[in-house]
Amino acid sequence: MSDTAPGNVGTPVPTTRPPSEHGEGIGPGDEMVTTVEAVLPLDASIGTDGAAGDAGVEGGAAGVEGGADGEGGTGGAEGTGGAGGPERGPQPSADFSVALVSAVTVDLPNQHPTVVLRELESPRRQLSFSIGLPDGVVLSHAMRRIPTPRPLTHELMSEILQGFAIDVVAVRLVGRQGSVYFAELDLRGRNGRSVHSCRPSDGLTIALLQPTPVPILIDRRLFEQAGDVAPFGTGAPAAD
Repeated sequence: MSDTAPGNVGTPVPTTRPPSEHGEGIGPGDEMVTTVEAVLPLDASIGTDGAAGDAGVEGGAAGVEGGADGEGGTGGAEGTGGAGGPERGPQPSADFSVALVSAVTVDLPNQHPTVVLRELESPRRQLSFSIGLPDGVVLSHAMRRIPTPRPLTHELMSEILQGFAIDVVAVRLVGRQGSVYFAELDLRGRNGRSVHSCRPSDGLTIALLQPTPVPILIDRRLFEQAGDVAPFGTGAPAAD
């Protein structure tokens, strides 16, 4: 994890690179079939063009369903107030596309790696953002399964998770503020399931290091809307 990059940054682009010089991402990989309901938050849904998708990321991470400049479905939930409280209408919920890491590249003279995530299914939109150089090196190692003489930070973290029988359920990109992207790591262990805010690069790297493919989910609004996209829920995710 880099101490120098202030955040995962980038902009949704058809094929262009993000304007910022800091950010995060991952690369192409092994395919898998997964049940979407198992990797989504309780208040989330998958759009009409992707129920369960083939997912993949190089080196063992996964993608799930996707679409490029197409429309995705929307999810919603209804809730009511507490005892004596006012009734609430339908509440919005996240709608995810399954994606894979298409590339991690360095385009000189820019010194910051660019991560490209691509939806798995048509219309196969791309989401690009820059990350710090150390983060790019670690992510590339994870994508290519390059062994290191001593465990790197993400490798150590992955070994600890596996040692305690904690599964990585999914990595989700859930919001954007300026050029900074927000992500979360969904974990499941003996004591239940928990979701943790993380940088996209960290979540993707840990996902790629798992022994079984891990789905990568992207909130469709990140493809479909320009500008800031607030994560659903009450907690503010961590950013780089």
